[in-house]
Amino acid sequence: MQYKMLVLDMDDTLLTDDHKISDLNKKVILEAQAKGVYVVLASGRPTSAMTAYAKELQLDIYNSYIISFNGAIISRAKDDLVFFEQKLTVEQIHDLYDYSVKMKTHIITYLDNEIISETDSQYIEVEKEITGMVHRKVTSFKDYVDRPAVKCILLEDPAYLKTVEKDLIEAMPHLTVSMSKPFFLEAAQQGIDKAASLKLLADKLGILQSEIIAVGNAGNDLTMIEYAGLGVWVDNVTPELRDKADIIVASNNNDGVAEVITRYILN
Repeated sequence: MQYKMLVLDMDDTLLTDDHKISDLNKKVILEAQAKGVYVVLASGRPTSAMTAYAKELQLDIYNSYIISFNGAIISRAKDDLVFFEQKLTVEQIHDLYDYSVKMKTHIITYLDNEIISETDSQYIEVEKEITGMVHRKVTSFKDYVDRPAVKCILLEDPAYLKTVEKDLIEAMPHLTVSMSKPFFLEAAQQGIDKAASLKLLADKLGILQSEIIAVGNAGNDLTMIEYAGLGVWVDNVTPELRDKADIIVASNNNDGVAEVITRYILN
């Protein structure tokens, strides 16, 4: 099979634990693009927290794309042109806030390239570190969030948040709910996930489902792993998902992405 698109989750997949792209991963990604393969970054991150990595990998030069906010936005790397965007309504965001209060979790959303919340949390600090975004702590979340936003994240201790995930899926079936980290429970508009946006992008570029490799590590990657012609987990995948991919490669800290590219694209 000649693969034409490689789709990479970022945190805990492409990036090492210190949020860097290893020299080997970068080298083989550039080689894959030189062969004509589209490399697409697909992350729960905001777009602004992905663009520097995209430029480091020369996605702008190779005219490739970024799938951000777990699929809620698709943009072109060379000029940031957005050709798909789907947001939560204000009412949906406020309902999620009320739900978070009832369930005693923290909640954040994103406006004007800032993280918005009423509270502080060690888990919000992680999101600040990952994204490099400013955290704006507001007096009233519902008063401040007065316009649509791309997604919300509920944050709490992983063991507790797993029970919240099951409850939220039942309570709000009109939303897409997924776990991006053990302490990040993400909610987006219905039908928004990485696979749905990947299909939109592949159709735009004339690439078949069978010609796509997708690599990830967590619950918010599952749809694209199942959609792709070759679905790949890195070895540090969330344990209960290990049997959901076609193959498992080395971990994010051991150049798992390079292993995939070397085996299935460069050879």
